[in-house]
Amino acid sequence: MPVPKRRTGQAKKRMRRSHHALTAPNVIENPDSGAPVLPHRVCLKTGFYKGRVVIKPKNA
Repeated sequence: MPVPKRRTGQAKKRMRRSHHALTAPNVIENPDSGAPVLPHRVCLKTGFYKGRVVIKPKNA
């Protein structure tokens, strides 16, 4: 079985892992209800998406 000839250094290891960081989701405020919603998704509070009702609201 192949085995690495040299140990991978800390700098090389950290350069490789530089893209592994987590990013926070881009939460926006819904203009109709003011509820926090992810972009391009239906607001569950009002049922609106792109200015029209798509689903029944949760409170109805």
